Amino acid sequence: MNVFRNLWIMPRKPARKTTKKTRSKNMPPGKPSSLVDTRIIYCGDNLDQLKKLPDACIDLIYIDPPFNSNRNYEVFWGETKEKRSFEDRHESTQAYIEYMRPRCVELARVLKKTGSFYYHCDWHASHYVKVMLDQIFGENSFRTEIVWRRINAKGLAFRSFPNNHDTIFYYTKSDKYTFNRQYLPHSEEYVEQFYKHTDPGTVRRYQLADLTNPNKDRPNLTYEFLGVKRVWRWTKERMQETYDKGLIVQSHAGAVPRLKRYLDEQKGIPVDSIWSDIPPVQQRSEEGLGYPTQKPLALLERIIKASSNPNDIVLDAFCGCGTALAAAENLGRQWIGIDISPTACRVMAKRLRDVSHIKEDENLWRTGRGFIVRDLPWTVEQLRKIPPFEFENWAVIALGGIPNKAQVGDMGIDGRIYPISAAPKKTGAAGGELDFMDVWYPIQVKQKDKAGRPDIDSFEAAMMRADRTKGFFVAFDYSQDALTEIDRFFRKEHKSIVALTVKEILEEELARKLA
Repeated sequence: MNVFRNLWIMPRKPARKTTKKTRSKNMPPGKPSSLVDTRIIYCGDNLDQLKKLPDACIDLIYIDPPFNSNRNYEVFWGETKEKRSFEDRHESTQAYIEYMRPRCVELARVLKKTGSFYYHCDWHASHYVKVMLDQIFGENSFRTEIVWRRINAKGLAFRSFPNNHDTIFYYTKSDKYTFNRQYLPHSEEYVEQFYKHTDPGTVRRYQLADLTNPNKDRPNLTYEFLGVKRVWRWTKERMQETYDKGLIVQSHAGAVPRLKRYLDEQKGIPVDSIWSDIPPVQQRSEEGLGYPTQKPLALLERIIKASSNPNDIVLDAFCGCGTALAAAENLGRQWIGIDISPTACRVMAKRLRDVSHIKEDENLWRTGRGFIVRDLPWTVEQLRKIPPFEFENWAVIALGGIPNKAQVGDMGIDGRIYPISAAPKKTGAAGGELDFMDVWYPIQVKQKDKAGRPDIDSFEAAMMRADRTKGFFVAFDYSQDALTEIDRFFRKEHKSIVALTVKEILEEELARKLA
């Protein structure tokens, strides 16, 4: 029954500080930091986790904190199960800034003096965020405001212009920071207009560039070349060397010589502060994970390439589905992720395993060839406190199942278990959803001290509708009436319900219950 085992429900030992790690085969030569462990996903409030990091240990920080105007703010206070709803936008913005300020102070503390900081937000609070960041990092540390066109306007906003972009504020800790300029390829129209020439017998395009000097007061550069006297950009010796290489052409006698500038030798168009070339993650795209605020991998790769070097440490303190971590791993950087959501931590761990092809393994991590997840809730007390939908996801994944994407309208089924024997050799176009497979067991989860008979009755009805012969129920405990009903249901309908407690899952007593 190994299908039901899942490492993330096991108690985790505190992270050990190491002074030396062997680099992964994907990592370039270089020694990871001796100050902080990397390739770790921490589950918990980032304010608590950041306080454990030493000063000035991170090279690049990217964060994309959640902000949903006029919606419940349970994401910010989920750890206390408190839900706050705000009618007034100003009040909600103030709450958001008050939540973010101490976290940004900690982020500034852990950033190296040569480090860079990117804050991703939208129009709801961007102006307030800018003021807050100026106060924390200093106005002179602000580099630019990046505008990312995330969607095309789908319709006309009511008496306004549609909001179709996000803002990314870019700060550095000092004037000495890493910046690797990024380039975009030239458009076809630009190439056709400005690179009209090709070498005979080839497809290699070039343009003819000016060799004259805009500064006319340069006696040392004033001379005759190919019968033409001008103030040139280069010395006569360099001009002659370039001409001998066939890179200077003269269309006819007396014409001003010009320089061949080949298209394939040009870096392209420098990326500026308007990013309209990276599309958002679509619902059906190959990259999509079903995460509502998922950012495209190309967006994070651009930021990481621009503001870090191989083996630098990248931190995302609101890492959600782990796009920044996957980009950092793919580009040969060290990384640290933090998120308060246990579900998000498992989603990003699965993404790193499946997409980045690194293993979640304690022993491999100690040798620099794997990653680990720390501080996931694993006590009964902790699991009682997390939000209900998080608890549902925890229970379903702990059983080796797949949670429902929708949190409402699930018809009494919170997830499904697909036995290994049910998986075909080729999944085809439907792979990932597994809806094409008819062999599955329903899971129902209740975050209750004692699930009662009405809860069991509801699950029995769901099993009858789905025509399932076996199902799994998870709660902290069960009333005697609930257990009696499970027994009656089996004797009358020949359908079994496996009643599991949270304690049994945590103590890995599943083998006995599922045998």
